[in-house]
Amino acid sequence: MKLKGLGAGLLSVWLSGFLLIALSFYGTLLLSPSLNNPSFSSYSSIAPRITIFTALHSSSSFDSQAIHSWLALSSQVTVVLFTQHNNSSFTDTFGSRLLLDSTIDFTFLGTPFLHSMLARTEAYVSDIAVLIDPQTLLLPDFISALNYAHELDRNWLLVSSSVNIPHFPFHWDETGRSWRQDNGKRVRFGELQKMISSRSLQSNSSEGNNMIMAWNINVDTPLHCGVLPPFLYQRGTHSQWIINEAFSCKRRFVFDATSTISSVSIGNPEMKFDNNSQHKTRNWEYIGNSHLGKLYGALSKSYALPKLLKCNKRYVFVTSASDRSVVTGFRTREKISACISRSKSRSLKLDPVQKDQAVPPLKFPYDLESLLPLVADKNRTIVLSVAGFSYKDMLMSWVCRARRLAVANFLVCALDDETYQFAILQGLPVFFDPYAPKNISFNDCHFGSKCFQRVTKVKSRTVLKILKMGYNVLLSDVDVYWFKNPLPLLHSFGPSVLVAQSDEYNTTVPINRPRRLNSGFYFARSDEPTIAAMEKVVKHAATSGLSEQPSFYDTLCGEGGVYRLGNDRCVEPETNLTVHFLDRDLFPNGAYGDIWLKEDVRAECEKKHCYVLHNNWISGRLKKLERQMMKGLWDYDASMRMCV
Repeated sequence: MKLKGLGAGLLSVWLSGFLLIALSFYGTLLLSPSLNNPSFSSYSSIAPRITIFTALHSSSSFDSQAIHSWLALSSQVTVVLFTQHNNSSFTDTFGSRLLLDSTIDFTFLGTPFLHSMLARTEAYVSDIAVLIDPQTLLLPDFISALNYAHELDRNWLLVSSSVNIPHFPFHWDETGRSWRQDNGKRVRFGELQKMISSRSLQSNSSEGNNMIMAWNINVDTPLHCGVLPPFLYQRGTHSQWIINEAFSCKRRFVFDATSTISSVSIGNPEMKFDNNSQHKTRNWEYIGNSHLGKLYGALSKSYALPKLLKCNKRYVFVTSASDRSVVTGFRTREKISACISRSKSRSLKLDPVQKDQAVPPLKFPYDLESLLPLVADKNRTIVLSVAGFSYKDMLMSWVCRARRLAVANFLVCALDDETYQFAILQGLPVFFDPYAPKNISFNDCHFGSKCFQRVTKVKSRTVLKILKMGYNVLLSDVDVYWFKNPLPLLHSFGPSVLVAQSDEYNTTVPINRPRRLNSGFYFARSDEPTIAAMEKVVKHAATSGLSEQPSFYDTLCGEGGVYRLGNDRCVEPETNLTVHFLDRDLFPNGAYGDIWLKEDVRAECEKKHCYVLHNNWISGRLKKLERQMMKGLWDYDASMRMCV
């Protein structure tokens, strides 16, 4: 009897233990994702620091409601606005949580470069980075989704597409804490969600316009593998390209949160510009991004991302293939499946970029005549540089330096189609010279070579053409490194004066000795004496078997220097044009004072108060590049296609 009682007791204990284990296992299924789902870190009560990045185009309108909606989400949100103009009114309106950053690269039309923006995000301390269009409004469920993603125990990339509402019927009140109707009535979050949901039902998918991207900051894990091409921000292709690369890279868990996040894009997506004519002239920017999307990156098959949904106040990931939850279990699975079937969720439409698909040819809608009024400064002055493909990296270093010095009135003459296409994708104001010599040597077009002689004559012809169109020209070769903007000083010499660098290196002789005028750096005004004198130079060079440089001196200073005046000038008698040779301490050539041999070239030039330093008097393209890079006078990262 006692044994039976003991056996019954043991059985009861065993059954109770089994029941407890089963209940524990069931509870685990209810409260945690399955093994197939991304794991979660231990719960943290500290809200993540979120930095929202966006950029303004020079031509785009600015809607303050968007930034109001971002800053109202949480005190942990900071906004970084990339802009060419540090307008203090922005910070006055929004306070210290709005930061202005003008250090990224822009095209000559004011379009930001996405790769430069993303590189700059690494300079800010944050837990989560967000990239968003400046016209997109965010609602509080955005923060909830980010907080959930922040607990994922792996690196992730969240993507979401916004609902477009051309005329948003609400506005922020004066307190900046709530939305109001025109009659002043407060609009609750639920009402906003309902309106967004009704609009989203009109389209069950999105092609990736007005994309929001958010990712956790991890210095050891990049957003994607490989190098980001120089995409133009908000000009198509780049969002899908990044998602494709991140998904293919497999270093981040990439998921679609479109159905979970309430966001609104204000305005008509088809009207990105102020007028139709501007839209037509900017279409090349979209085509350029399409070209870059095909040239770079891995190809993949069509795919759909896992979706983040919220069912029964719980976030769940849904596999897109079968539209079922990755959470498994008894009743839990049934409830979540029912929730999923009830929710008419949208998802992103992500088609792979196919290289065999035809892309319209990249046609730049600007020529020399249309570029001049766009880039010239208030004095109708432009800075002209001429380059072929072998010097494309040196051209970009020169451009980056000009941008660093806030010299925006530069213009590039491309000697070949490769340079022309390259410059367009780099956002440069470029035109192609159809009369440039063909078959320009890649490595053997240095001083004294036949190639050099043919190429230099393009420069004087182009300068003369621009002068006749009513613009002053500072001609600067790409191997001239700028320490500061020389234009104010050059303008001070007045009319009927051509100002040029001296190529004389001997410190004991006059700087205007025969054939010591350097035609790689000179300033010419658009006035009658200068134009007449330049016509003589171009005519002389056309019949010369040498480069244009001897033609400059022999025409303007006379053969043997018969028109010299003092030690630093010449006066051409027929046109009465004065040629002024610049002070070599301020404008040194490559052999003057052995500056390039100094250990610290920059410090030496700063001591002399140099405006520029010419990287000449050295033979060969590779030697030029090596010397300039080794001396730290280089401002371009060719691998990243970005200014440094």
